Amino acid sequence: MNTIDFLVLNLKETRRRSITVWQAISVDKLNWKPDEKAMTCLEMVRHVLESEYYYYLAIENRGSVKDFHSPFEKRPYISIEDELDFAESYHKEFLRSVHSFSNEDLSAIKIDRSDVGYVRSLGDMLMRIAYHEAVHTGQFLDYLRTMEVERPNIWD
Repeated sequence: MNTIDFLVLNLKETRRRSITVWQAISVDKLNWKPDEKAMTCLEMVRHVLESEYYYYLAIENRGSVKDFHSPFEKRPYISIEDELDFAESYHKEFLRSVHSFSNEDLSAIKIDRSDVGYVRSLGDMLMRIAYHEAVHTGQFLDYLRTMEVERPNIWD
């Protein structure tokens, strides 16, 4: 395996574990949130999926997307499966794009998001995308604990 293969594996494994956690929530709890300022369970899932799409565009653009129009924005919140089904083609395209990069690209390509305070190498950005999702998976596990819902084992 080369570095690109490891990055793709990390992204796929992060998503697989996220889905395991997301699917542990019952339909009647999708709109639960721990406080008024927090995201609901379903909003958090969409946030993760939509963020990956935005970051994919930022990578393609080599920087922030000034006039971002999210395909997720006007969709009603229905279910975890609906969110995953809708995002599947975007996720596959993102993974295809990661496969298209060379090992050298990981340090040579810079993603300029100085408008929000950073410029990162492509490799750093790809790791942060998986990290962002993993953080929210941990947050979702905490939601499940707070709701006293059985939490799935993601450490297989």
